[in-house]
Amino acid sequence: MKVYVKKKAENRIKNGYPLIQKEDLVDSQIETTQWVELVDQQGKFLGKGYLGKQNKGIGWVLSQKNEPFDQGFFEKKFSEAKEKRHTFFTDEQTTAFRLFNGEGDGIGGLIVDYYEHYAVFSWYNETLYTYRHLFFSAFQQVYPEIKGTYEKIRFETSEIPESQYVYGDTAPEPLIIKENGISYATYLNEGLMTGIFLDQREVRGSLIDGLGLGKKVLNMFSYTGAFSVAAAMGGAIETTSVDLAKRSLKKTQEQFEMNNLDVTAQKIIVMDVFEYFKYAKRKQLTYDLIILDPPSFARNKKKVFRVSKNYGELVKDSLSILSSEGTIIASTNAANVSIEQFKNMIETEFVAANVAFKERTHYRLPQDFQTNEFFPEGNYLKVFIYQIKK
Repeated sequence: MKVYVKKKAENRIKNGYPLIQKEDLVDSQIETTQWVELVDQQGKFLGKGYLGKQNKGIGWVLSQKNEPFDQGFFEKKFSEAKEKRHTFFTDEQTTAFRLFNGEGDGIGGLIVDYYEHYAVFSWYNETLYTYRHLFFSAFQQVYPEIKGTYEKIRFETSEIPESQYVYGDTAPEPLIIKENGISYATYLNEGLMTGIFLDQREVRGSLIDGLGLGKKVLNMFSYTGAFSVAAAMGGAIETTSVDLAKRSLKKTQEQFEMNNLDVTAQKIIVMDVFEYFKYAKRKQLTYDLIILDPPSFARNKKKVFRVSKNYGELVKDSLSILSSEGTIIASTNAANVSIEQFKNMIETEFVAANVAFKERTHYRLPQDFQTNEFFPEGNYLKVFIYQIKK
């Protein structure tokens, strides 16, 4: 099927930009689950891909050649991705990482993660999902060593469970993975989340390697407490984990127990983060290191939080309970905020509070999260570590 694109989109496709937006198409009402040929308005071939609504754009270019999208094509994509990650498979200290990162590995809309010999597929639109058996067949050829596979449905549908087992052995619950030598409990078939965000591996590694040593650590939006566990294993004298979700309490306790850490020595608090800032200030609590890693968007009864609008408030509130010489780890996965915008949001609050600050280091996505050089917004992770002196 041929799909005609406008002039601006034509130039982007020629330059290697893989994402298709609705406004790129001459006929923006087209919906199809067939593979499509993208052509200019004279009918000249530009690329081959597909259309499928998802959280960003309405489709992806998969090739600039007019080639068949058969099992061999996808085997080649999986093989190339596997080769790029060969060092990860020999690292006994880390047994969970990203196998295939969407457009960074040549197929926008599909992500595959590796958890201790099991694979988790994440499908971001219905079109790719209609070809799932083709993908699974190709994957099995390239990864015969995978014990079992699960999938997550990350597009809107009422007909498919958001998480389900696909083939092979079922994983134990919990499935214990290692990262930087630390054990974490993961659950491959418990909703969309597994219990750990793999893109933060290097940041957690810095906490183990001395950043948390001898410090009182506050971990905001703590989820299952992975940052807290890394800090404790790295010699933190105390960790406090704060998250609004009630499940975070048991999940965080479990992560500490996995590493034979005394749970009673850690503080795990179920509370809204902004309320906790007020509480800590009232109680005159201070912390040597504060970790800020909120979701891009969050809502509670009183407040809507968006990284693009409200991240500065987190930094401001953190400064009020940070020790006189403290560290802030400021992190976001918001793709709609550029690295320059994010840095400016943070440093604007430092200047307003009249504190001395120095950027110690920053992180982007780790190597297993391959990115496409022509698609900079795909490198969504931005983490800055600042040393503060009041």
